Amino acid sequence: MPRVLIIDDQKDVRAMVAILLRVNHFEVVEADSGAAGLKAFAESPFDAAIVDIFLGDTSGVDVIASLRERAPALPVIAVSGMTALDFMDQSPHLANVVCLQKPFRPNDLLQAMRNAQTAADGELSAAV
Repeated sequence: MPRVLIIDDQKDVRAMVAILLRVNHFEVVEADSGAAGLKAFAESPFDAAIVDIFLGDTSGVDVIASLRERAPALPVIAVSGMTALDFMDQSPHLANVVCLQKPFRPNDLLQAMRNAQTAADGELSAAV
């Protein structure tokens, strides 16, 4: 079962994403801040990450860069409800990050998971 790290400071968004992924046979770990997400990532391996760009304690872009330093091929989905995410290609650590605008539908998230896996050339469950 693929493990996905969700880093989002909005409890309702984390809960919705976690439920959707669990129903689709993912193991999910939730983090409510960038620091908590990086700590969880350091403690155990993950197959993918979903990171909010605007976190209360830090920038999601910085969190993604840190994740990619540790695991360059990690499939990552960046989510935001506040801005277009077209700036993501400006850093080598952010290459192949799939961007998803909030609010999104469940099928949008599942498609983004497939796209992230393809972009990172990783392997996720066939259930995705």
